[in-house]
Amino acid sequence: MSDFTTRPEIRGTFGVVASTHWIGSAVGFGILERGGNAFDAAVATALVLQVVEPHLNGPAGDMPAIFHRADTNETKVVCAQGVAPAGATIDHYKAQGLTLIPGSGLLATVVPGAFDGWMLMLRDHGTMSLADVMAPAIGYARDGHPILPRVAATIESLADFFAAEWPTSAAVWTPDGRAPAANALFRNPDLARTYQRIVDDAEAASSDRTTQIDAARAAWSTGFVADAIADYLATARVCDVSDTPRAAVLSRADMAGWQATYEDPLSLGYHGWKIHKCGPWSQGPVLLQALAILSEIDIAAMDPMGDEFVHTVIETIKLAYADREAYYGDPDHADIPIGHLLSADYTAGRRALIGPQASLDQRPGRVPGFEHLADRYIERAARDFGLGPVAPQEPTMAHLTEKRGDTVHLDVIDRWGNVVAATPSGGWLQSSPVIPGLGFALNSRAQMFWLEDGLPTSLAPGRRPRTTLTPTLAEKDGMRLAFGSPGGDQQDQWQLIWFLRFVHHGFDLQQGIDAPLFHSMHFQGSFYPRQCQPGAMMIEPAIGADVIDALRARGHSVTVAEPWSVGRLTAALRSADGTLAAAATPRLMQAYAVGR
Repeated sequence: MSDFTTRPEIRGTFGVVASTHWIGSAVGFGILERGGNAFDAAVATALVLQVVEPHLNGPAGDMPAIFHRADTNETKVVCAQGVAPAGATIDHYKAQGLTLIPGSGLLATVVPGAFDGWMLMLRDHGTMSLADVMAPAIGYARDGHPILPRVAATIESLADFFAAEWPTSAAVWTPDGRAPAANALFRNPDLARTYQRIVDDAEAASSDRTTQIDAARAAWSTGFVADAIADYLATARVCDVSDTPRAAVLSRADMAGWQATYEDPLSLGYHGWKIHKCGPWSQGPVLLQALAILSEIDIAAMDPMGDEFVHTVIETIKLAYADREAYYGDPDHADIPIGHLLSADYTAGRRALIGPQASLDQRPGRVPGFEHLADRYIERAARDFGLGPVAPQEPTMAHLTEKRGDTVHLDVIDRWGNVVAATPSGGWLQSSPVIPGLGFALNSRAQMFWLEDGLPTSLAPGRRPRTTLTPTLAEKDGMRLAFGSPGGDQQDQWQLIWFLRFVHHGFDLQQGIDAPLFHSMHFQGSFYPRQCQPGAMMIEPAIGADVIDALRARGHSVTVAEPWSVGRLTAALRSADGTLAAAATPRLMQAYAVGR
């Protein structure tokens, strides 16, 4: 185990907040200081992250969360993943000459989910008023915040496109006709007014806290927010990633007919830990499948920085993600054999496929009665092999010509033992035009769907796209651990590596986050243009040249990333005695943990 860390692991007893931006973490901890609980703090943090990381998430994006409520001893999932609109049929998209759903623009939009999910959590589990929890986000949008250099660079790269094609975005992101300078004070007055009006209308509706939050949800789904979105979409035709002007299919009725929901998590035991994930409408079960495959392999005996460890984990990831591509989807609309995929007999068979050399084949398992789905995936992967190069860049920040963003993450634990892990995303400034007057863009999550019939991920009205968003909550002997990461298809890969080193090699939270990370690009990607790179993997150079050489000798196609460029994990832990710890990645130099 390496003793080197970039930062101390934050420890205390009162509370901890870790998120992908220091302002978000500080705001969340301020809520705890004022007497709020972990749910209040999580919502306040998340709303601020929408303001300070608009290239990574927004109010009209998506949000899954896993939480533990201490007083009732319940662990639940909040599903704030919006569904495909009623007009989102395969025939409609194919009639426009499409074989893939574009990764940007209005046609890629599903029902906005994030805001309603946060309001659901606040109403049922928080304690503070709507106004108090929303005040920090309103303040930073109205009065300004130092804009991240990466946000400024994203806006600069798209300024001409915004001016020519998305004038509503130009008005918000280049208000004086040019991109903001890095670290300059940046304001989004339209978003501030939107959120302030939600608060004002809610307070006018009632003095009761619960009724106010319900009124805020109604303002979003059937009130002035929904009206503004529907009025804009009625006539809007804007260019997407294919540079073709297209219209949305999202309607007022779609927004009015959907609300965020609670679900039980999908759970698995691993070396005394019980790990909770979102269901197969997310990619979350791949972490459980990977752990089940690795459960009978002596990971503890391996050097956590050695080629045997890296090779074994990469080969396990390939198997789990092949099953993701073949079998996962919305269980409300398709039969998902998740119990079989996690069963001991099935995972033993998958484990037996791991050999000393890298596999270059797509190998989904053969699930009885579902073999046709495995065959369909192999056909798709062969068709879409090599659609683009393996880019030697920070993998969570896709090439800007794709107009694609990424994700944020937050973990909160309070002094009472409430725990929240959430991974909001979507509504990126670079993937969809701003709705006039609202100050935010819609999401582009529909690109997760396939325009092919008969798949668990086939486009269909009312179906949830299989999202990549995947927070984690784990427990053992009175300990509770929340963790997660941005990164699209890499999220559960980085979480797996971090968790294995934590469980088997004694890394503390920060040591595991700072340690060199890696991931596979072997399987078919979730985002447009859905490419796969058989045998390809990316790894940070700090792992050592000898390890990289050994991996290449095993047959892996290794791309060495830029230093400190892979992984954006945060984590928080409550021990059985009530002591707390938290940590955040130094990569990109913006994530921080706060606590005492």
